[in-house]
Amino acid sequence: MTQFGLVMEPSAGYTARLAGKIEAMGFDYLLCPDTQNLAPDPYGQLSLASATTTSLQLGTGVTNPITRDAAVTATALMSLQQESMQNGGRGRTICVIGRGDSSAAHIGKHNATTKQLRTYVKQLQAYMHGETIMRGEKESALRWLKGLDIPPVPVDIACTGPKTIQMAVETGDRISFAVGSAPERITWAINTATEQLQKIGRSRDSVSIGAFINLVCDPDEQRAINIGRMIAGMVAHFAGMKNASLDHLPPQLKELAAHMQKQYDMDNHAQEEAGHSTEVSDDFVNWFSICGPAKKCEQRLKSIIDLGLDHIYILAGSPIAHPHGERQAGMVEQSRLFAEQVMPKFK
Repeated sequence: MTQFGLVMEPSAGYTARLAGKIEAMGFDYLLCPDTQNLAPDPYGQLSLASATTTSLQLGTGVTNPITRDAAVTATALMSLQQESMQNGGRGRTICVIGRGDSSAAHIGKHNATTKQLRTYVKQLQAYMHGETIMRGEKESALRWLKGLDIPPVPVDIACTGPKTIQMAVETGDRISFAVGSAPERITWAINTATEQLQKIGRSRDSVSIGAFINLVCDPDEQRAINIGRMIAGMVAHFAGMKNASLDHLPPQLKELAAHMQKQYDMDNHAQEEAGHSTEVSDDFVNWFSICGPAKKCEQRLKSIIDLGLDHIYILAGSPIAHPHGERQAGMVEQSRLFAEQVMPKFK
């Protein structure tokens, strides 16, 4: 059975209410991006969401190694884990983490290297397991965890390039590709991960492998493509981040990724007003994303799930651009057709 999550920016006054709807729609996860200049704080909003849900797993999607110290992130995650246990169970928190993008760029910093991400993930895991680690010459631990039975939060590494995929296989509890929704891109990512699993002797069964999938379900295919254009451009940008190698990319993506390296409109990241959106054609959106009526979405989604994905995180679009909270509400409502007519086919 495939697990499904929905990525939604946290928004004060909306997140808790919308989380209840997302759970009722049948999603397994709600992921909130940790990008401080573009959205409210995810941890406070997710804690509120834990009180309005009973089974929905809650987490970052994604956080990063740049804007918060590992001890700060570990404490935030374990606090959310403890809060999510109030309704019973063993905790419903997940940490999805990447190298950082808009969160770092909007405070004038560079995203982390793959090496930095590896170090940070190991620190997170150690802190959440109650271990003492060395920070320079200082012994460091989350002392407040002593005597508490709080299970450590699983770390899911979001990855796009080959080096980060290989690192994620070695380090993560789970891994999630951010390579778009075209079957050939998912095939390449799975093959890259599988080869590394075999190289290090790690069992495929020991790690959940999934993907962020750009998907807009709408009876009007052109409307779906128009709504999905911004998400397609954003994910294409992940493949063309500064100094990233483009050699492994297919021709359909390489040209746009090269453009994104030079012309990506970070000031309007994740917004329809982004200047680079004019370079994202209908044909590209249709190839790189899944946009259209329920039947088309079902067929396209099946073609990539059958490649060996265990979980799917949906990057959906919203018909409402502003204000921020109404945009999130519009995205959730836009996802209802998918939840009712497509998602049950895979559960």
